[in-house]
Amino acid sequence: MIRYNPKEWFGLIFHSYSRMVLLKLLPILIFIGIYTLALTYVILNGEALFGVDLSFEGTTQVHSLMGIVLGLFLVFRTNTAYERWWEGRKQWGALVNNTRNLAFKIDSFVSEEDKETRRYFSIMIPNFVFAMKEHLRRGVNYNELESPDEEFMSTLKKHFHKPNIITNMMYKHVDRMYKNKEITGDHFFLLDKELKSFSDILGACERIRNTPIPYSYSMFMKKFIFTFTITLPFAFIPNFEYITIPIVLMLFYILVSIELIAEEIEDPFGRDINDLPTDELADKIRNNVREVLLAPKQ
Repeated sequence: MIRYNPKEWFGLIFHSYSRMVLLKLLPILIFIGIYTLALTYVILNGEALFGVDLSFEGTTQVHSLMGIVLGLFLVFRTNTAYERWWEGRKQWGALVNNTRNLAFKIDSFVSEEDKETRRYFSIMIPNFVFAMKEHLRRGVNYNELESPDEEFMSTLKKHFHKPNIITNMMYKHVDRMYKNKEITGDHFFLLDKELKSFSDILGACERIRNTPIPYSYSMFMKKFIFTFTITLPFAFIPNFEYITIPIVLMLFYILVSIELIAEEIEDPFGRDINDLPTDELADKIRNNVREVLLAPKQ
């Protein structure tokens, strides 16, 4: 995720991200430029090339109406994508709070002398977060995980859904604490509430990741932008001639850039430049949990 000052106009205008978008769109921009150039040349020189006058009266009324419809589509597209991005951020914000709450409760319920239990949860709570982060990216990074015991890694590698297994391990550990009378029934109920919230947050994030906007909507959005662009020269050539080329390229760049941004942020859990800072949040959670459970008390 880019850290920036929204008040720096000059820096934002010439930010490297604009160049990245331009490089990504360069092949299709070249195609649109060549197409517009060829069409302009043929229309302006039709009589010399084919013996037929191809000139006509240009009008932008049709494209003005199409532009209104296209603008509404793009607004809905970007709003939908941003809602998914913001929902993902809210879920990760809830995860930060709930991991802290679980650490606070364990710190309160478990005695200072029980170093093993404190160590176990200081490892397993961050393990869940790091496993969830990579699970949402459809992968796993074992180097980010710590082992509370000798069997942890071997057990984890046997299963596909790593966050579920880690949550299950914590549930079993809390259950053993209750059966051994290390915590009361009220304590068990409160810890259960926090552990349940982990699964709820993970499920909400999986819903965002696994449910893109409908295929037909995305397909027709791209078709509409393409159709609008390739017919645009007919509205400008009679009045602007070769100046039509930069006009069409600029409009196409703006429209497609908006669509690219929407595509990027609708799945906010990856490593794209506008995705959520889940790596930083995971590190923050690990530091917070360790501070609560392992730091010496005054």
